Amino acid sequence: MNVALFIPCYVDQFYPQVGIATLRLLEKLGVQTAFPMQQTCCGQPMANAGCEQDSIPVYQNYVRTFADYDYIVAPSASCVYHVRKHFNIIEQTPAVRHVRERTFELVQFLTDVLGVTTIEAEFPYRVGLHLSCHGQRGLRLATDSEQTPVRDGQISRLLKQVKGLELVDLGRYDECCGFGGAFCVTEAAVSARMGQDRVQDHVDHGAQVITGGDMSCLMHLEGIVRRRKLPVRVMHVAEILNAEK
Repeated sequence: MNVALFIPCYVDQFYPQVGIATLRLLEKLGVQTAFPMQQTCCGQPMANAGCEQDSIPVYQNYVRTFADYDYIVAPSASCVYHVRKHFNIIEQTPAVRHVRERTFELVQFLTDVLGVTTIEAEFPYRVGLHLSCHGQRGLRLATDSEQTPVRDGQISRLLKQVKGLELVDLGRYDECCGFGGAFCVTEAAVSARMGQDRVQDHVDHGAQVITGGDMSCLMHLEGIVRRRKLPVRVMHVAEILNAEK
């Protein structure tokens, strides 16, 4: 299996430990993973800002970079969703179709491609799971309240197998964090209030750690945690699944 790791630009710049944890987790599961150095961005920031035509060269670079790999794995549902759904504006060559079909979010790759059901990890903390909109409603990594009251999903199932980890029930388990990329700039007050509500739900239910599959959402929540000096940590799910005593 020829697997490449795609690291989103904000992870590369602000949370390199998440990229390292992702690589180590894949290697722990026996996946030999390459990191093509010519990779840049998936193009989502420009597209979301209304400059999608300007993002086309970025899309093309992504295709050139990853076309020869069997799978492309990223610790970001948001970026993966963008590749799968928004690369439709460029010519659908075999290479483009290949990378659209074979780009996977990390946990989705572990469960759907590798068939992983348990992870050898230990994390003795109470953990609240934040489900990103792109992951939950875009990639269908978890159920949402619009469809069913049953709370289930790939990330939560793996977390429940981690030794010592207690996954807490939240009041609004599928609520948006309010980040939304450019939304947090154009509607800063609304974005901040949504984030405050999201963090408070975790605090109210005794979470010691907030986790999720999208570091962009977690970055937004972490800013609120730091400003309010709240007794809770923010960690990407890759860091928890790679944790050892």
